[in-house]
Amino acid sequence: MTGRVRAIHVAPAQGKPMERVEEATAVAGRGLEGDRYFDTEGTFADRDGSDITFIEREALEAVERDYDIALEPGMHRRNVTTEGVALNHLDGERFRVGDVVCEGTERCEPCSYLERHLEAQGVREALVHRGGLRARILEDGALTAGDGIERIN
Repeated sequence: MTGRVRAIHVAPAQGKPMERVEEATAVAGRGLEGDRYFDTEGTFADRDGSDITFIEREALEAVERDYDIALEPGMHRRNVTTEGVALNHLDGERFRVGDVVCEGTERCEPCSYLERHLEAQGVREALVHRGGLRARILEDGALTAGDGIERIN
């Protein structure tokens, strides 16, 4: 299983808009430098295994196709948008993203916060089982748009 990083987003503080970056430094047990979770400010900051979040570009396209909801880059509140990898299959698995080693900890099912934040009726339902993956960062490293994603266990 191989895929690619399409985009990287960070939010400097809880509730602030996500900002696209071309690269980020991932720190084990903390998250991405410059992101709200790095400083334990995010909605799920107290949840172990939420260092970094991923969502599939293909899932976003399906939401637009099936529900007529277009989520612009970063609106989904996930750190990494991927392409060509089934994230649900990485739950409980170790995988490498660029130089970074992660372990999938749970599916990132949509929450009511996301629907309120986006003010988009139906987005929560549209993202059920398509909301991405939460992961623990096991080894520090650089993450860059275009990096490969592969399972390592």
